[in-house]
Amino acid sequence: MYIFINFNDNNNGDFMNINYGELWDVTIRALLSLITLFFITKLIGKKQVSELSLFDYVIGISIGNFSAEMTINLDSQEVNGILAVIIFGLVAYLVSKLTMKSIKLRRFFIGVPTMIIQDGKILYKSMKRMKLDINDLLEQCRMSGYFDISQIDYAIMEASGDLSILPKTEYRPVNISDMNLSVVKDGLVANVVIDGNIMLDNLKNMKMNEKWLMHELKIRGYNDLSNLLLVTLDNNEKITIYEKNMNVDNFDVLE
Repeated sequence: MYIFINFNDNNNGDFMNINYGELWDVTIRALLSLITLFFITKLIGKKQVSELSLFDYVIGISIGNFSAEMTINLDSQEVNGILAVIIFGLVAYLVSKLTMKSIKLRRFFIGVPTMIIQDGKILYKSMKRMKLDINDLLEQCRMSGYFDISQIDYAIMEASGDLSILPKTEYRPVNISDMNLSVVKDGLVANVVIDGNIMLDNLKNMKMNEKWLMHELKIRGYNDLSNLLLVTLDNNEKITIYEKNMNVDNFDVLE
């Protein structure tokens, strides 16, 4: 079925043809593509783009191309694109399982870290093998906060393409152990109230209960939870309270 819409007030014969049958076909294909991609992604697992290996990157591009082709290429049947996406997804899943069990396969498919700077010296052969020029190296060093490459003791190119840097001893940041200070373990912080609702599971994980929480909140005058946007609890039993309409004076921390 074709609908002819005239956008020319002068009636010069310019028409735009809209094939609603094709639009419906594309809509169905797009939904099928989205559903297929969702389940394949769940199967493969979660990874940030920056953490993808070369193999994962190739698989991702191929699956995206198949999905786009399945959606807009009306000359092919939908099942062709779905089958291609499923096959590539299963291959990626199988490879991920095999690389978890075999170091050799892991090195082949994912790659291995490569030393780029060792003892403050740039390893030109390693850079050449990694297709990395000096400008790329300097850029990655600057992105890591090192504008002076002489401050770097070791630099390793990870399989994902990220550069891990170990600065020389004199340029490393001071930590608590260097200062011989005693520390208190922070541990995890749990959200025990969210938008006025008590998160019982989070309280249980912190080895506390609802009665204890309500008692601690009442000490601060919070009898009604409806005005509480967020309440957090750490393993030192420190409660931090955020009100929905919070002013600076209403920011309460309960030890």
